[in-house]
Amino acid sequence: MLHISRVDLNLFIVLDAIYREGNITRASQKLHLTQPAVSHALARLRELLKDPLFVRQGTQMIPTPYTRQLIVPIQQALQSVEQSINQEPLFEPLQSERHFYLGLRDVLEASILPPLLQHLQQHAPHICLSSVRLDRQDLESELTAGNIDFALEIPYAVSDSIEHLPVVSDQLVVVARQQHPALASGLNLENYLAQRHIMVSTRRKGWALEDVELNKAGYKRDIRLRCQHYFAACRVVSETDLLLTMPEQYARLANAQFGNQLFDFPLKSPILDMHLYWHRSANKDPAHRWLRGLINDLFQRFS
Repeated sequence: MLHISRVDLNLFIVLDAIYREGNITRASQKLHLTQPAVSHALARLRELLKDPLFVRQGTQMIPTPYTRQLIVPIQQALQSVEQSINQEPLFEPLQSERHFYLGLRDVLEASILPPLLQHLQQHAPHICLSSVRLDRQDLESELTAGNIDFALEIPYAVSDSIEHLPVVSDQLVVVARQQHPALASGLNLENYLAQRHIMVSTRRKGWALEDVELNKAGYKRDIRLRCQHYFAACRVVSETDLLLTMPEQYARLANAQFGNQLFDFPLKSPILDMHLYWHRSANKDPAHRWLRGLINDLFQRFS
């Protein structure tokens, strides 16, 4: 018995073209191959199948009985393969059981996960999400390896294989407790610099964005606490006179239960853009496109 692994399936494309055209020259033109290449393919197929397949009569190629018997299932198989390649994969949110991995910071988890899970609960109840911690320098390698499906990060240099689009913009605000003794008349640069501060960073060393902006203007603040999470910092602020500088959208969420005050950052600071990143290989995945669009839409609603 002839095993399919021994067969060059392109030979059957040649067989079908000769059958349809009835002529080697016309078959070669249809396939954009040279006439010798088509004749060579036919010779290989004759050897493989142990049958002449076609008999020449003048310029015509007349199929043998074996070819007539073989051609219909071959044409059906070729058509099925072509349809499978060209057909858009189906995605039904209500039935899908996909599991997606998102590289998120805690700042964004509180913003995007509640509305995202609320939507999935109603429209895609079997889809699962995992929010995972991601170091910025690993963003491209993790997307390329398929360890994560998406990443939400600040603008970052990536290769052409990584797609991204801006999904939300934010700005810095300053968080202080109610009845802060130094801020009865509001916050300005002078009393901002006179206070003690909290810096939030997952790194052990280095400046935060607000320190970069202060340094550009020739200023430096007094940092008394460096911690990893904004939520913890907000609670510390509510019970001390320390100030915290953080993105506004998360500040409004995280401080709702603490009743802290929010002030504008006293220097002009850059807009905090956040981009959604994914690997180009996922562009044709309808489930991936669906979730990508949903994340973008949700950010636009609450931004």
